[in-house]
Amino acid sequence: MPIPEDVTGDEIDKDVRQELQSLPKTLADDVARNLVMVARLLDEDPEGAYGYSRVALRLASRVAAVREAAGFAAYATQKYGEALAEFRAAKRMTGNIDLWPVMADCERGLGRPEKALDMAGAPEVHKLDKAGQVEMRLVAAGARRDMEQLDAAIVTLQSPELAANSVQPWTARLRYAYADALLAAGRESEAREWFAKAVEADRDGSTDASDRLAELDGVEFVDVMTDDESDTDDKSDDADSPSEGEQKD
Repeated sequence: MPIPEDVTGDEIDKDVRQELQSLPKTLADDVARNLVMVARLLDEDPEGAYGYSRVALRLASRVAAVREAAGFAAYATQKYGEALAEFRAAKRMTGNIDLWPVMADCERGLGRPEKALDMAGAPEVHKLDKAGQVEMRLVAAGARRDMEQLDAAIVTLQSPELAANSVQPWTARLRYAYADALLAAGRESEAREWFAKAVEADRDGSTDASDRLAELDGVEFVDVMTDDESDTDDKSDDADSPSEGEQKD
């Protein structure tokens, strides 16, 4: 697959670059450039990112960072079985358990919420950092909802991290998930309160909490150009156009 000339491979994380040092330099550079493209396209063009991840995987399947990148690209394109296999491979290579929550979410994607809940109660969760534990809680709540256990999903999300006033990278998503679960359970006034709290924490627009809040408040968004403005523009155009008598032969 073509790679823009401005992509050198030097853009990748230094830890990944260190992993690639086990490869011949030319090969390492090729793999690095493909990994850069995976990272660059993952959000905007998941299918494109997936294509580059397959190239990197073909070139260096024994590099853990490559397996992890391939996993995230497959996950972004909802190829959950493939993603899970890649994440498992990366975990075997490194012994790192950071991927545990996303592996559990892959189980959800494969229609196995019970397995995701089993993983949420596994010893590995205690080895996760705070962000990983919050992510695991979100996955577990999602699994409960998959099983139509709304009350259990709400309880799962109730935690010190949810109640904290400080804003962390996960705060908006956690509050949003809680609000959404409350709304699904028919607790609309509480849901509105937590959507508002999610808006306060969502500094980079990672959720659509503001839209959900507006919807609950009955706010309707209309086009900038109203019918009246359209009529005014039409009349203005008519005024600017020469009349039949003014037109030149």
